Amino acid sequence: MMHMTFYWGNNVTLLVDLWKTDSWFAYFVTLVVCFIASVFYQFMEDQRLQFKLLSSKTAVENAPLLHTKFGSSGRQARFIGSLLFGINSAMNYLMMLAIMSFNGGVFMAIVVGLAVGYWLFRSADDEQIMLVDDSCACC
Repeated sequence: MMHMTFYWGNNVTLLVDLWKTDSWFAYFVTLVVCFIASVFYQFMEDQRLQFKLLSSKTAVENAPLLHTKFGSSGRQARFIGSLLFGINSAMNYLMMLAIMSFNGGVFMAIVVGLAVGYWLFRSADDEQIMLVDDSCACC
């Protein structure tokens, strides 16, 4: 039976029918996997943003007036950026589906993992994004 409200317990079916927990140890391992996956999601998002920042810096430093969107380095950078975005999107949707199991422990493990991952990898992003996204010289 699928729960439609939050519940607390160690009987969880997560994402596929093969991933069922019926003991506290299996439930604990599931929570650890959810926590690590959400920390890894934040790491991958940081890598994607760092790549975006680096690719824009090299384009501006090398030839700001001659660089076009259709150059070979621009095409390769867009492909890698798209690939990283796809991986992050897939991970994000899988975490959303895991939360939709409506288990309180899974919800807490993912939310705490996202917060820890943000603290570890992305807490300094605010300053870097302001440098990249700020197009007005007077700001």
